[in-house]
Amino acid sequence: MNWVKKDLLGIKGLTKEEILFILETAESFKEISLREIKKVPTLRGKTIITLFYEPSTRTRTSFEIAAKRLSADTINISASTSSYVKGETLKDTAKNLESMRPDVIIIRHSMPGAPHMLAGMIDSSVVNGGDGSHEHPTQALLDLYTIKEKKGRLDGLKIVIIGDIIHSRVARSNIFALRHFNVDIVCSGPPTMMPPNLEELGVRVEYDMNKAVEDADVIMMLRIQKERGGTSYIPSIREYSTLYGLKASHIERAKKDVIIMHPGPINRGVEITDEVADGPYSVILDQVENGVAVRMGILYLLTGSAS
Repeated sequence: MNWVKKDLLGIKGLTKEEILFILETAESFKEISLREIKKVPTLRGKTIITLFYEPSTRTRTSFEIAAKRLSADTINISASTSSYVKGETLKDTAKNLESMRPDVIIIRHSMPGAPHMLAGMIDSSVVNGGDGSHEHPTQALLDLYTIKEKKGRLDGLKIVIIGDIIHSRVARSNIFALRHFNVDIVCSGPPTMMPPNLEELGVRVEYDMNKAVEDADVIMMLRIQKERGGTSYIPSIREYSTLYGLKASHIERAKKDVIIMHPGPINRGVEITDEVADGPYSVILDQVENGVAVRMGILYLLTGSAS
């Protein structure tokens, strides 16, 4: 198929065919990161800007590495070093950046819908690097890539997502993506951290974590979103960890070949123990590695280089 979308703003707007096309494109780029010289001239002459209004380690670095491995020129802008601190609006920032003719702007913002607003104002391609509690499409795509890589398929799996679901843009994007496949999606966590009417998205809710992980093929852990007031939704961190922290005893209830995922950053000893995070079932670092390939594929498609 041919890629025709100007932007990548969310998973909700993608078809199953488009998701699989992105994953297939990413697969063709993964081996570049294994070469001695990790660079190809594919996007030479293209300019990629990362515009991050929220902190980030993995997403921002992953996009920058992805762009550089494709030989694009990269410019990184954070809110703390931009005219945002002088009172400049997102609209004015966008218009000024657009006048410099970048090819792609990757934005992370605390306001849901900020990437959509940006995409409507400029001709450059826009990628949503995470907008508030709304969506994080590239994380969901790299998660699906990792599941498919490790399991050999996406259909016929039981996938359990545990933690602060209500504030998690990662959970939301993963649910939107996984709904395209024949999977059993189970969400678990404190009742206060479950969005209302979650079942309407085709998700099962199980508040008992021990029951949730029974025969799971994939367990995806989420951190408490402290920056969005997540700690006010629970009595204490200690109680949360006792009831919803992933331990070795939970792994024994899952499938023998279960994989453990986490989008990061990890709060060790809260939602996951060291033993599990660093154990043989963990694919957390594989997710990070695959993120580069997925983002290389996305930049390739959005710049029109695939046509």
